[in-house]
Amino acid sequence: MTRVVYYTAASLNGLLADENNSLDWLFSVEQDADRNEGDFSGFLAGIGVLVEGSTTYHWVLEHEGLLEHPERWQQLYGRRATFVFTSRTLPAVGGADIRFVCGGVAEVYPELIRAAGDGDIWVVGGGDLAGQFADAGLLDEIQVTFAPAFLTGGAPLLPRRIDPGRLRLRSVEQRGQFAHLVLDVVKAAVPRP
Repeated sequence: MTRVVYYTAASLNGLLADENNSLDWLFSVEQDADRNEGDFSGFLAGIGVLVEGSTTYHWVLEHEGLLEHPERWQQLYGRRATFVFTSRTLPAVGGADIRFVCGGVAEVYPELIRAAGDGDIWVVGGGDLAGQFADAGLLDEIQVTFAPAFLTGGAPLLPRRIDPGRLRLRSVEQRGQFAHLVLDVVKAAVPRP
């Protein structure tokens, strides 16, 4: 069954990017490149479709130089469809299956399920988009790799209140200098009329 998974990295105080929308702090942490690549490749193998907001998509375009080197998209994400939730016009990466959508996540969800096939849906970012999936009762899993850093401001990991009764810790793993947590999101009970 297709699951909606929010997989990201954050500072210890729950920020995705700093106040300048930079991830330089994250990339400065000592990493075990072989281990991290293996963990990520294993995760990506189970993904059928990517979902991201316009800020995340724009950051990926710039950081990876994908408009100048569109062939890198395939190297990073393969041929998976990517749905970008946006209300503005953004450039598409040549040769990539990029689908720009607007509206609520619940409206687009059936299309995401079809595009995912037998794979899962990866909510790449940002935190507000993941929160929209949680609000709609569609978020199944949260995977966060916490970096040993504290930031003074920036984009929050998940700007929503999700009470402890809705989260179940499945695993915690040390990955070099990082702590990787996997949480299952318990579906909220639907009120009966």
